[in-house]
Amino acid sequence: MGDLLLRVSLAFLPVLTFAAILYAFDNFRLVNPRLVLEALLAGAGAALICLLLNRWLLDGTGLSAPAYARYLAPPVEEAAKALYLFLLLRGRRLGFLVDAAIVGFAVGAGFALFENVYFLRTLHDHAPLLWTIRGFGTAVMHGGTVALVGILAKSRSERRQRERAVDILPGLAAAVLIHSLFNQFSLRGQLLTSVGFLFALPLTILLVYRRSELSLRRWLETGFGGDLELLEVIRSGQVLGSNIGRYLQSLRDRLPGYALVDMLCALRLHVELSIKAKAVLLLQEQEIPVPADPGVGEKFRELEALRRSIGPLGWRLLVPLLHSSPRELWQLRMLRDRSAV
Repeated sequence: MGDLLLRVSLAFLPVLTFAAILYAFDNFRLVNPRLVLEALLAGAGAALICLLLNRWLLDGTGLSAPAYARYLAPPVEEAAKALYLFLLLRGRRLGFLVDAAIVGFAVGAGFALFENVYFLRTLHDHAPLLWTIRGFGTAVMHGGTVALVGILAKSRSERRQRERAVDILPGLAAAVLIHSLFNQFSLRGQLLTSVGFLFALPLTILLVYRRSELSLRRWLETGFGGDLELLEVIRSGQVLGSNIGRYLQSLRDRLPGYALVDMLCALRLHVELSIKAKAVLLLQEQEIPVPADPGVGEKFRELEALRRSIGPLGWRLLVPLLHSSPRELWQLRMLRDRSAV
């Protein structure tokens, strides 16, 4: 029993501890705990798929097990792990580098946990060295590579201010290379590599946290000023004399009058929700409890009704007036998810 507990501890505790530390460092509470759980389950699902796919490919290619582990398993497993992260990025559910890192690591942790459960049941090697490497090396490697994919993809999309499918490819290529290099080593070589991971990965994530928090603070400071100024113009009744009013009046020949009124109402709601989302983030950073606001859900439903009333053409014409960068869209999704709790 003592031997089993030692193997379980070595196999599971390092990666779970690291994942918990990453989540605890999220001062702004950008990542919903439910999303972390989803990421863990997605990683476990990817591991199950890879278990079946690796068996089939190993038999079909005729490669030896060591050759397959070094050259074919890395692209198969990294692609499977990155799929869920890709869906999140495309759905604009990750607003900043830090949440891409946390969720990415959680996907890899789920993959590693499932893999270690499988090996605990099938491997009869009780050597502590093997389970030390699996817990501190392989498991952290699985988490670190997916975190790297998320960081690089999010970094590229932030520079371009739009999400593209190809943004995930550089990180995926780097993850495959790291995975393949790790599998080249013997057990003792992997032990030394594991030590390198334990030093390099925290340093990388720490730098990401610093950059992400600075970026988030700048965005909040700039965004608040712009949102409040725009809301004041709308509420003061002076909007017709502003650039926004002139733009809306230029659309009179293309849209009916009621559509222009609805567009102005939609713009006001969008700005109010944007201000609310930024306030929630600032309060969360100060660890001030923020209860769910039932009025937020009503505003989202009203905004959706206005969108249907305006129609596809009217909404496309309204988009230039909205703050619709990936971060702005992410913050609205964050606020809507909170109101649904």
